[in-house]
Amino acid sequence: MADEEKELELEDGGKKKKLIIIIAVVVLLAVAGGGAFFFMSGDEEEPTQAEIDTALASGEPTEAAETPTGAAGSALYVPMPRPFRFNVPGASRDRYVEIRAQLLVRGAENEEEAKKHVPLIESTLLGVFSMANADDLATSAGKASLKQLSLSEVQKVMVEVSGGKVVEQVLFTGFVMQ
Repeated sequence: MADEEKELELEDGGKKKKLIIIIAVVVLLAVAGGGAFFFMSGDEEEPTQAEIDTALASGEPTEAAETPTGAAGSALYVPMPRPFRFNVPGASRDRYVEIRAQLLVRGAENEEEAKKHVPLIESTLLGVFSMANADDLATSAGKASLKQLSLSEVQKVMVEVSGGKVVEQVLFTGFVMQ
């Protein structure tokens, strides 16, 4: 009988130790989470419109003055599913070009709208890209003008379809010309 009582006492002691360890881990995680929240939250305040106006009037560039509060939304990138591959004429010979592109949009609504109209955007970009000249694409100024032209055409098409510009920038993430 005495041996049986010792075994029961040992089992109960093991359960208590496990319970204490589990409670300690939970408390430790709660304290760590609270500390992380405290350090991450910070005490940054949004500037008022009057502060933004005075910063603009004095010519001081501020982060808040560069992006209006709440109007733009977060920057999201919509990748084109396939690279654009096409031939362009040049002065001496035709060239083969491959462009990988992404669209910069602001806000989740514009992202969904751009994703919904990817085939239309691809068609518009391919039309703009195929009008290019190999001699122009060999220079950085030519690439910049191609980006600007493609942006204006995509925005024009998106205004017709969805009523808004939707796309803020067309970004070239890969550009190869052979």
